[in-house]
Amino acid sequence: MMYLKHFGLSEAPFSITPDTSFYFASHSYQEGLNTLLFAILSGEGFIKITGEVGTGKTLLCRKLMSSLDSSFKVAYVPNPYLEPQSLLMVLAQELGIDLPSAVTQHAVLTALTRALLDFARNDIKVVVCLDEVQAMPIETLEALRLLSNLETEKRKLLQVVIFGQPELEVKLNHASIRQLKQRITFEYQLDRLSRDEMQYYLNHRLIIAGYQGSRMFSSAALTLLYFKSNGVPRLVNILAHKALLAAYGKGKQQVGLTEAFAAISDTKSIESTWRKLRLHGFSLSLFLCICGSAFLVLPKFS
Repeated sequence: MMYLKHFGLSEAPFSITPDTSFYFASHSYQEGLNTLLFAILSGEGFIKITGEVGTGKTLLCRKLMSSLDSSFKVAYVPNPYLEPQSLLMVLAQELGIDLPSAVTQHAVLTALTRALLDFARNDIKVVVCLDEVQAMPIETLEALRLLSNLETEKRKLLQVVIFGQPELEVKLNHASIRQLKQRITFEYQLDRLSRDEMQYYLNHRLIIAGYQGSRMFSSAALTLLYFKSNGVPRLVNILAHKALLAAYGKGKQQVGLTEAFAAISDTKSIESTWRKLRLHGFSLSLFLCICGSAFLVLPKFS
């Protein structure tokens, strides 16, 4: 990337690709991860994590998978928009089960059951992680519930972790899968970053990416970026990346208010700052006063 050398970075700090090496343990993230690990280690059947778009559900999912040791076999399904048999086929593939190209749903289920029993005999716990489950068809969710019925006298043969947007709740309230909802024993809703967490989040990612300089973002820029991103990590990354591009284009080593405005104006998914300020009755001078006050009270990074 063009600005890496300019800022002394070894890699892009604000990519929106979920990368566990950049994992930031905010209060909500850490609580979510702790909930997942406790539930899985307790052998619970269904676990649910919800969060708004861009709050980092996929990153949390990958962090969970990387946190489990060799006593676990993890099947990851990133695309949930599958028919019941297709889901079973994907799970079989993830678990290393060889199947012929033409096979019935019953044959797939039989092969999965046999494999799950083999894992249990070898004291290996199977965890299925499904992302974006709000898009999963009702009949596929029901097939997943039926698969989760498999158990020994001691424990379930597999545990299921579902990640989805808040509208997943609507789907789970469907009468035909009410039994699935009753089986969710642990759940957690991811929250956005707080104002202070966003500042530490940006600094954390810069350090991971090799930055060794003084504070990159001015307090006024941070205030504006938080105001526009509302603490949503994906939006924070997009705006921070564009702000660095703007600073690089001017040959600057720090992101100020001007560069933050440039990043926002270049991001169509975020309405114009000026329009929003006018709608809320703010003047430019009042906003700058707020930014100036923040500069006095916020902690600084050396």
